[in-house]
Formats: sequence, structure tokens, C-alpha cells
Amino acid sequence: MSKPINIRSKDLDGAEVSWFAPICNGDTDFLGEMPDKYKSNWQNASEILLTADQLGYRNILCPSSYQVGQDTWTFATAIAPQTKNINLLAAIRCGEVHPPMLARAISTLDHILKGRLTINIISSNLPGQEMSSEDRYQRSREVIEILKQSWTQDEINFKGRFYNLKLGTEPVKPYQQNGGPLLYFGGYSPPGVDLCAEHCDVYLMWPETEEKLQGLMQDMSEQAAGYGRTVDFGLRVHMIVRETEEEARAWAKKLMSKLDAETGEEIRNRAQDAKSYGVSRQAEMRNLSDMDGFVEPNLWTGIGRARSGCGAALVGNPDQILAKIQRYMDMGIRSFIFSGYPHKQECELFAKYVLPKLKTVSLPEVQNRIPKKEPDTPLAAGKRQ
Repeated sequence: MSKPINIRSKDLDGAEVSWFAPICNGDTDFLGEMPDKYKSNWQNASEILLTADQLGYRNILCPSSYQVGQDTWTFATAIAPQTKNINLLAAIRCGEVHPPMLARAISTLDHILKGRLTINIISSNLPGQEMSSEDRYQRSREVIEILKQSWTQDEINFKGRFYNLKLGTEPVKPYQQNGGPLLYFGGYSPPGVDLCAEHCDVYLMWPETEEKLQGLMQDMSEQAAGYGRTVDFGLRVHMIVRETEEEARAWAKKLMSKLDAETGEEIRNRAQDAKSYGVSRQAEMRNLSDMDGFVEPNLWTGIGRARSGCGAALVGNPDQILAKIQRYMDMGIRSFIFSGYPHKQECELFAKYVLPKLKTVSLPEVQNRIPKKEPDTPLAAGKRQ
């Protein structure tokens, strides 16, 4: 590449390896079907999360959807005391909760987890609402700025297009004392890229060819430099790993064996973000794939025929998957969010075949967000040093 990619954790020789909690439905044996045993419920989703914790994953995405499944924040708060080591990556939809109240809720959960909380910023339309991309990202920018004032200052003093606030900030200080929980962000439109460059810590990408991922990283790196910042990079991608490549490809075919085109299209159009630029990039990638659905070695796009959003999987034997992940790490990707079908089974298989061969880290610890000891008084004691 002609220009270097500036990475926040450029000297980090490990990566944050995360799994996915299907609290918004989507767990299944066959894409296009939704068996009752896999429908989003507390028992299934919490079992997957606690399994990931026991197996050594460093973070887990708790997504958000209005149409199906459970409430993200209620789920995260209920599961938090049961976890031992894993971080929670809880998704928040900006505008859904009044920002000062959201700051307090995040800080409360951060203390319950003793700093093992990370936040996935979502800027999509709220149910029944239609806003321009520029307005949605401006609202998110204002929410983030208010959160940061809440966590780092004694007073919120903010005037924007959507919020006008002058409030004290006690007792909303988080457990993580060096700026609050890390903010993860995924978005492809110019206003979204600009928002992440200015305010967020980890830029999450959906799977594409390595060349296109490098282009996204280069663009974000340059945008962040304009704000005097650097960001880390993350990849959200599905996983199918088996002892042999033939077994992995056979499982991929099995997943698709009961899907018809009409059902696939209905599923893809169901989500709030079905017409976003990021989703269109996933469709473009599928169109470039070979007859078996592979757009480059071990990157299979067939899975995107039955879901909106992240639409590809890494498919192969343990050595192939490990080599592919290492290539991503060499590019500068520092965070991975994997998932598979069914989620618990694939979580266990990846932990058996690949996870022990990877050096894993917790990004909040790397960024020194977690203090060495808990503050003497809860919530209000989280002052910056």
C-alpha cells in the first residue's frame, strides 16, 4: 500500500477474540428456518454467553433489534454478575434513551462488571422513525459527546441540534476511569466514518476482500488523523471450522440446504438497516463470488443470502482459519467478533481448534481503561486521576 495505516494498538501482538450472543433471534441449524428451541430466550442466549466466558473468549457482542428478541440492556445487566472474565459489548441505539440517563445506566453496568463493559454505537432509525443519514449520525455525535462529558466532567454543558443540557454529572462516573468504556462503531457512509474518526475507539467492519478492507482501514486512518486521533480496527465475521476443509465446506452447504430465494430475500429485507450502504457492499461482494460462493480463499459469501448485515463466513480447517486470522492481524485488525450456526456448537468448535493457538487480549485492559482497584465509593468515585 502507498500509505501506512495508523493503528491505535499498533504494537499489540495479540487480538481481542469475541463471540456473539443471539439475543435477537438468528440461531438455527438451517438458514431460513427458526426452530422453537433456538428462538431468542434467556436460557439459550445466556448459555451461549457463559460458554464463551468459560472457553476464554475476551468479549461478546450483545446486539440490538426492535423487531425480534430480547432487550439488550436488560439482558446484559442480568447476565453480568454471572460472568467471570469476559467483557460485554452491549449495543445502544442512539436516541432511544435520554443521554444523561443512558450515561448513568452505562456507568452502573460498568461498575457491576468492574470495567468489563464495551459499547457498540448504533445510529440506525428508531422504530417508526425516518431520519436522514446526516441527522442520525449528528444525533449519535451529540449522544457520544454528552456521554463523554458525563463520564469525565463535573457538569454536562451541551447545546446541539437535538439536545440542550446543563446538568451535574454525579453519580454517573463509570468504573473505567480513563475515558469510560471503549466505543465500537460500524458504519460506511461519510457521516458515519467521520463520527467514528472523531469519537470512537474501534472501527468494526463487515467481511470483504482483504483489498477492500485495507481500503476502508486506510480511509478511516486518514480521517482519524485529521482529528489528531488513531483507532483500532475490528472485523465481524461468521465462522465455520472443522477438522478438514471438506467437512467445513459440507457444513456450509448443509446450512443453505433448506433456503429458497424468496425466504432469503424476505429475511434480508426485514432489518432496520436493510437498505444501508454497508448492506449494499455485502450484496456486491456476493455478486463477485465464484459458483461456490467464495470471493477469496476461505471467505464464503453464501451466508449473506439469508441475513442482512454481516454476510460472509470464514470456512476451512484449523490451519486455514488460523492463517486467515493472522493475515487480518498483520493488516492491523485488533478485534474479531465471530459467530456460527448453531452458535453454541460453533463457539465450542472454534475454541477447540483455533482459539488456543491465538494470543488474546482485552482491549479495555490494553487501553488502561480498567483501574487496578475498585474505587472506594461506587459510581461517584470514578474521578479521573
